Amino acid sequence: MAAGLEQVAFQELCHLGTSMQLLQPLGLNSGVIDFRYRGDSQRLLQLSTVLNIYAGLHYAIPRPKAILAQANFSRLLQSIQQVLQLFPKRFRTFGISAAGSDSPVLQQLQQQLADALGIPFSATEVDLLVRLRPARLQTEGWEVLLRLTPRPLSVRDWRVADMKGALNAAVAHSMVLLTQPKAGDKYLNLACGSGTLLIERLMAAPARRVIGCDTNPDALQAAQANLLASRVQIAVELHDWDARATNLPDASIDAISADLPFGINIGDHTGNVELYPQILAEAARVAKPRGRFVLMTQEITLMDQLLEASTEWKILDCLKITLRGLHPRIYVLQRKAA
Repeated sequence: MAAGLEQVAFQELCHLGTSMQLLQPLGLNSGVIDFRYRGDSQRLLQLSTVLNIYAGLHYAIPRPKAILAQANFSRLLQSIQQVLQLFPKRFRTFGISAAGSDSPVLQQLQQQLADALGIPFSATEVDLLVRLRPARLQTEGWEVLLRLTPRPLSVRDWRVADMKGALNAAVAHSMVLLTQPKAGDKYLNLACGSGTLLIERLMAAPARRVIGCDTNPDALQAAQANLLASRVQIAVELHDWDARATNLPDASIDAISADLPFGINIGDHTGNVELYPQILAEAARVAKPRGRFVLMTQEITLMDQLLEASTEWKILDCLKITLRGLHPRIYVLQRKAA
């Protein structure tokens, strides 16, 4: 998961029941959860808040070269074959992620794997990802991590239309869960872009009404294409409303979300100084008392100042995350009662 969303992902993992056993306490902003799982692997592949799932092998060895020994290499091959069976014929290439990947030892490991698996090595388009690093859970040794899917879990099949700055789907699902979705909700996604939050909202739970708005016609067209590809069971309303002035009645929405412009790829700081207070005001107008507003931004100083002065919003939580080298925050807000 994105670093900072460990607790949200852990709550989803808990739905696996007693088949899941946490191996160490959740690390703050580590982006990693170490656990043992003894259930159906297909249930792991349905997780929506994580970026990747790996199977881990620990080797009590002083140096990676020992993985080339027959017994250790055979153990690695056996585990890889189990991963390949999860998606037959979908793993067409493999790659190795490790420090010193151009070293003679890793070059030899690369060649032995290519010969044994009959799958070519690729440095770019990698289906079977093999990671090698010093052991995390033991005081010594090395571990090999095998990604269980040909692509990251955060890559969704429904994304047929992409846009610059589109929200990572796993992060979007986490934001949706933070709204505490319920079947009877009327849900609004301000500045909906290509529809990531809308689709993930309906993947998380049914809703009575789902509304997205954006003034960019290309974004609305992309959202419509993605919604059709997602085959969600409810018709989503898409409107060309300005997020600062929607055509919705007062106190009519149960939950709101927004991925606000960071002022980097989209917008700029000067524009955000004007935009942000107007969006907060409009969201407060349409939100029901105690309704939730979950938003993400990297304009942290600006948002903190606005919320400190707000008489309409209460901060329930603020999650510091790491995403694509950036460090935005997810604010979980609650509409104050009148």
